[in-house]
Amino acid sequence: MQRTSFLAAALALGVGCLAGGSGLLIAAPVNYRVPQETAAFRPGPDLTVVQGNCTACHSADYIKMQPPMKNKKEFWQAEVTKMIKVYGAPIDDADVGRIVDYLAATY
Repeated sequence: MQRTSFLAAALALGVGCLAGGSGLLIAAPVNYRVPQETAAFRPGPDLTVVQGNCTACHSADYIKMQPPMKNKKEFWQAEVTKMIKVYGAPIDDADVGRIVDYLAATY
């Protein structure tokens, strides 16, 4: 019982010190400027499908900076699959092929 009371008092004191005595944790505001986009999605079939699925997480700049590759379709298939399986991108199965075809044809 004594040990529990000691731990509770130590925790309360620690939280009070972190909060500056107010009981609330306070963080300084962070201000930053997002850089302007310099790339745009290229016109092509299924552009709206790509914009609707890909721009939720990143810009055309990010897609444009991918390295050139010999087999574009395999590369983009792997990338889209990674976005879904690793990062949890909510892309419908029906859109995967359309996205891959667009990216392989235009980038």
